[in-house]
Amino acid sequence: MQTNLRERIPGLILLLAAMIFSIFPLLSMLSAALQPQGSLPLGISWPSDPQWHNFVDAWKVAEVTPLLVSSIILVIGVVPIAALCATMAGYALGQLQVWGGGLVLVLLIFGLALPKEATIVPLYYQLQGMGLLNTRIGLILVLIGTFMPFAVYWMRAHFVTMPKELAEASSIDGANRWQAFIRIQIPLAVPAIASMCLLLFLWTWNTFLQAIVLMNDPSKRTMAGALQNFVGQYTTDVVLLNAGSLLIMAPTILVFLVFQRHFVKALIAGAVKG
Repeated sequence: MQTNLRERIPGLILLLAAMIFSIFPLLSMLSAALQPQGSLPLGISWPSDPQWHNFVDAWKVAEVTPLLVSSIILVIGVVPIAALCATMAGYALGQLQVWGGGLVLVLLIFGLALPKEATIVPLYYQLQGMGLLNTRIGLILVLIGTFMPFAVYWMRAHFVTMPKELAEASSIDGANRWQAFIRIQIPLAVPAIASMCLLLFLWTWNTFLQAIVLMNDPSKRTMAGALQNFVGQYTTDVVLLNAGSLLIMAPTILVFLVFQRHFVKALIAGAVKG
């Protein structure tokens, strides 16, 4: 028992350090958001008179309501389509051994290594030529294409670990590949799909560069685009900037807390199978 405890101590220390490292910035932002407007907060110090109305003022200054609606529309447009395409592509690459799958896998790896900054200018002119610039449809297509390399690679990593005997047993029972995919593979892939959808939601919600460059209308951008409303020509309201940042981060933190068990389950399953 003592040996097991000694083996766990380094992991517990590392976990505690990671928790402190993650919580400390949030506490710093919260303390800064509750300071009087116009002040310059330094460090973490709980104010004697917390200014909770700063969150309401930040909501109004940043005009968050239309950006919240726009972010929800983008999430609804991106996450289901990207999850469906990635799941089918991952199944084809991981289970069906389709012709040219190795080449597709190499292209996906190149897509993962390609920075967003390198593609933003070509995407701008491409959407302009297609008449989709400054439209949510254009931004949705860009985000789906941007996330697809990781999403497909994620789902392929799951399906490649599934036993081949499942497909063989389903074919003996008379099921075709589509029926085996829907009735057998999809239920087993729920943790991987849920965790992938969580990541897609977080990335879509926090999209900043593509939304700023490809959307001329500020009301059609994402919640992250609201941060620029706190930056003036000569000054920046640090207090409202921290309050607005917490408002933008709140939905992502809440969604992650609700669905974290699916994410952890997928990671554990992948580690055990690997």
